[in-house]
Amino acid sequence: MSPGGVPPATSYPGEVAEPRRTPSAPEAARKPVAAFFDLDKTIIASSSALAFSKPLLRQGLINRRAAVKSAYAQLVFALSGADAGKTERMRAQISALCAGWDVAQIRSIVAEALHDVVDPLVYAEAADLIARHRAEGHDVIVLSATGEEVVAPIADMLGATRSVATRMRVVDGRYSGEVDFYCYGEHKANAARELAATHGYDLADCHAYTDSSTDLPLLEVVGHPHAVNPDRELRRAADERGWPVLAFAKPVSLRTPVVPALAIGLGAGTIAAAATWYGLSRKSRKRSS
Repeated sequence: MSPGGVPPATSYPGEVAEPRRTPSAPEAARKPVAAFFDLDKTIIASSSALAFSKPLLRQGLINRRAAVKSAYAQLVFALSGADAGKTERMRAQISALCAGWDVAQIRSIVAEALHDVVDPLVYAEAADLIARHRAEGHDVIVLSATGEEVVAPIADMLGATRSVATRMRVVDGRYSGEVDFYCYGEHKANAARELAATHGYDLADCHAYTDSSTDLPLLEVVGHPHAVNPDRELRRAADERGWPVLAFAKPVSLRTPVVPALAIGLGAGTIAAAATWYGLSRKSRKRSS
């Protein structure tokens, strides 16, 4: 199937993959293709931020009042629309929430809870689509505003090639309360551009899948955008531009558990699971439709 065909893409965990078959001469000269996937409400049927709130509560990193207050504050933020000022206020909230948390403890919580929390939430349609992309030899890349400490193990579990997510700054093994990179909106599209420059993708041949209108910059930068369970604004944009609209409705448990690799993904710093609260700001927007 050609690079522009129906969803089929790529990779397996790890670095650069060797070809599974001997390509023809024209095929050998073709640039690699990437399929970019959003995480919440695209690959999994929930917010990863909310999914990991219970383990964080059990470990005493947040109390119930703080969890509910943060969740509802961000829900209101998302439903009222995300301008630059609101985005900065939310980032300040998240920074205050996770400042001082021990990185090793966060990694342990995510590792222990990963399969119980995430495994039952994966859309069967998304898992099938990822498998089809991999069969085509494409790189599967998860791009998410959720924190890297959560996104990277999930991407690894799914067999993605790599992931890019929100990164929190770490000082002396603890989260400083500063955000180094917020993988949201235009920043997510820039991440795709940087990956293309690094790995040789022609973005005109690449695919992208997301449910949120906040990812319009990402969809606009690839040649094959797809709206998955889109919010109202994204559905309108997809209808106007003739983009495919996909309906994912069957969350199922993955059949083969995999020990998560906590250190995969791009970027130099580690990310707090607390940064998963960022996912609420993007994904709750859908509920307003």
